[in-house]
Amino acid sequence: MHSINTVAGQLDAKGLKVAIVASRFNDFIVDRLIGGALDYLERHGLQKQDVTLVRIPGAFEMPLVCQKLAAARKYDGILALGAVIRGGTPHFDYVCAEASKGIAHVMLAYDTPIGFGLLTCDNIEQAIERAGSKAGNKGVEAAAAMLETIRVCEQL
Repeated sequence: MHSINTVAGQLDAKGLKVAIVASRFNDFIVDRLIGGALDYLERHGLQKQDVTLVRIPGAFEMPLVCQKLAAARKYDGILALGAVIRGGTPHFDYVCAEASKGIAHVMLAYDTPIGFGLLTCDNIEQAIERAGSKAGNKGVEAAAAMLETIRVCEQL
C-alpha cells in the first residue's frame, strides 16, 4: 500500500505575530475568551509583545477591523472574539450572519487565518458555559484553530 503525503499544522506559536479583535459588548464573557486564548497561545510559545489586542464595540464591526488588520500584512493570524446573545428581536440573526460572513470573506480575500471565536448563544447561561465552564473555553478553541491553520498554510 502506498503512503499518502499528509500536511498537518504543528501547534507551535513561536515567532508568530497575532492580532486579537475583541468586542466590548458582553465584555464579561469576551474577557474570559481573551484570557483563555492568550493563555493557550503563550503556552504554545507566543510572546506577549507579539500580540496586539484591538477592542471594538461589537460583533458587527469585526469584519471591517479584521480586514484592516489583514490588509496591513503585519500579522500571521487574527483571532475574532465576541459574544452575541439572542434577544427578543431578529437583530441577533442579522448581526451573527453578517459578522460570520464578513469574517470569512476577509480570511479568503487576504489569505489570513482567522480564528472564529464569536459566540452566538440563545441565553447568558450558554455564553457562560462556552467561556470557560461546562463547554470549555471557545477562545482557546479559536486560538488553536487559528494556530493550526497558520502552520498548515505555511506548508501549502
